[in-house]
Amino acid sequence: MDAQMLTVLFAPDLDPDTPAPAPDAIPRGMQRCTGGAVSHSETFAVHTKGMAPAFFDVTDLACAVVERSGVRQGHLLASTAHTTCALIVQENEPLLLRDLADRLRRFAASDELYRHNQMDVRTVNMCGIDECANGHSHCQHAILGTAIFLPVRVGALALGRWQRLLLVELDHPRPREFTVQITGVAPVDEEPVPLNGRQPGRAK
Repeated sequence: MDAQMLTVLFAPDLDPDTPAPAPDAIPRGMQRCTGGAVSHSETFAVHTKGMAPAFFDVTDLACAVVERSGVRQGHLLASTAHTTCALIVQENEPLLLRDLADRLRRFAASDELYRHNQMDVRTVNMCGIDECANGHSHCQHAILGTAIFLPVRVGALALGRWQRLLLVELDHPRPREFTVQITGVAPVDEEPVPLNGRQPGRAK
């Protein structure tokens, strides 16, 4: 096609010369905390179930890690150890989750052609007889991501009213692992919350 014949159409209300404006932001609050630096992490093992994409609410697990860390102000990093299992922040509403699953299947349907599934050609990262045709799962994961980063304020995970931390299984049911790491500031005159009935670093 001749480049001079190419016509780019814009929506009637779109001005190509006007970038997105800065919002009128109103301060809602400010927190400041001093104390000792803390880094606390815990890893969890789960076994997913159901037909993918399948969603699992791990918010309460994450909130409990924040409490055990003793951090008053800082951040939470939650991450999976997989490339076909994701973490997202979203509303845990059944019909919405069905919508999300439908959209993920439309984006990368399991019955489409994927080079990753050509076991007679592929030679990298093969798992022997356990290797499965899951190219669609990897593609779906690419748009969701592996990790979530959230603020911790006043010793609690700062979530919006409907926000939940969801683990998303994009492949068949299997064992999965995810890690929750809390970094931040804890008051120096408070001891860490005991884990498994023991104070960290103390003899039984």
